[in-house]
Amino acid sequence: MRAPMLNIDTYLDSHYVHRSNWLRAAVLGANDGLISISSLAIGVAAASVERDPIVIATIAGLVAGALSMSAGEYVSVSSQTDTEQADIERERQELAAMPQEELAILAQIYERRGLKPETARQVAIELTEKDALGTHIRDELGINEITKARPIQAAMASGAAFTAGGALPLLVILFAPVQGLEFWLYGSTMVFLMVLGAIAARTGGSGVWKGMLRITVWGTIAMLVSALVGYLFGVRV
Repeated sequence: MRAPMLNIDTYLDSHYVHRSNWLRAAVLGANDGLISISSLAIGVAAASVERDPIVIATIAGLVAGALSMSAGEYVSVSSQTDTEQADIERERQELAAMPQEELAILAQIYERRGLKPETARQVAIELTEKDALGTHIRDELGINEITKARPIQAAMASGAAFTAGGALPLLVILFAPVQGLEFWLYGSTMVFLMVLGAIAARTGGSGVWKGMLRITVWGTIAMLVSALVGYLFGVRV
């Protein structure tokens, strides 16, 4: 019986590496939002006996943090895009000025990957005939659809994820008792971080427990330091 034909695009898209761009931005944003806002709130709660200052500081931190994450991610990834475009333009000029030298470079790349010299040259010739610039961008520069920088996508993912992560401690602040609020924040944030770590690990195809442990350890350190700062100032508002 003949095996069913696989759709190559569907098959490739099923690999975890295809999620790396948006997953990195989303996990970074959510983790930063959750830890930053919780740490900020814990620091204020440690020096406050009223809810209003904590809420105001948390909302201000949430808005500023989300905008900062979006802007920072956009600028960072845009710089990567500029570098990629500069390399692509240089490659276009080199292909026009010295096509044979570029063909030889391409053949050497394939030889290093394990092809015989004659096979490598033939592959280089055939790929160059089909799409010379695209082939060099992919195989010489290492730029492809997976690694290609997408500033808008990264900025939106980071900002939205930061907001989602930061909104969780804000809900705790609004509904948990003010007395001992820092402990409520710490406990709930640990639960949120473990869930986030598990989701990120599962989505990325790595070990769940490893992801949970990594994110909770660093989250704990950040919140403990913030609480210590609040207590050290000793200002009761």
